[in-house]
Amino acid sequence: MFGTVVVGVGIAGLARIRDLMNPMPSSPSEHLKLFGFVSRRSFGNINEAKQISLEEALRSKEIHAAFISTENRSHEETIRMFLEAGKHVLVEYPMALSAKAAHELWEMAEQKDKVLHVEHIELLTEEYKQLKKEVAGKDLVKGTLHFTGYVLDENKAGFPAFSGIARLTWLIDLFGDLTVTSATREKQKDKNYSRMTVHFQTANK
Repeated sequence: MFGTVVVGVGIAGLARIRDLMNPMPSSPSEHLKLFGFVSRRSFGNINEAKQISLEEALRSKEIHAAFISTENRSHEETIRMFLEAGKHVLVEYPMALSAKAAHELWEMAEQKDKVLHVEHIELLTEEYKQLKKEVAGKDLVKGTLHFTGYVLDENKAGFPAFSGIARLTWLIDLFGDLTVTSATREKQKDKNYSRMTVHFQTANK
């Protein structure tokens, strides 16, 4: 069995705990054993999973991998700690708030001979696979992708563009590398409203 720990118990972290505690029959998850979860808040137990300290998770010889599901801003530091402790890491996107930090983490994982995997579960859904089939072999002439969400705490989530990083990953996976041609941001503090508009161009313009 491959020992794991979940770090962070928001929506993603709770889903990880649930899936690790009740793996699908004959799935790779059956070979994973959840030794506990780490959180700044005090929970005790969640679905029979016990809360352990960060120090305990880093020191434990029984824990081989960490599933990181904390706020964006803390991803980089948490990844570094677990790689330094000799653990494999799976982290929810984005891995870090800068490309420079992300490259450093990849290099660190290679030096430690550990797996560092950025998870984007949407790319594995049947709906997305169907979308990819529909655009295969076609040239993108023009398109618009519009999505909404709640206002994020920038201190934890990072610059607003990171709230849309998942959709940007969609576009790159579907249409190849993109270049930013313009970006604007509108804020209405009295209405707690913010909007970012970004224009991209594909490699063949």
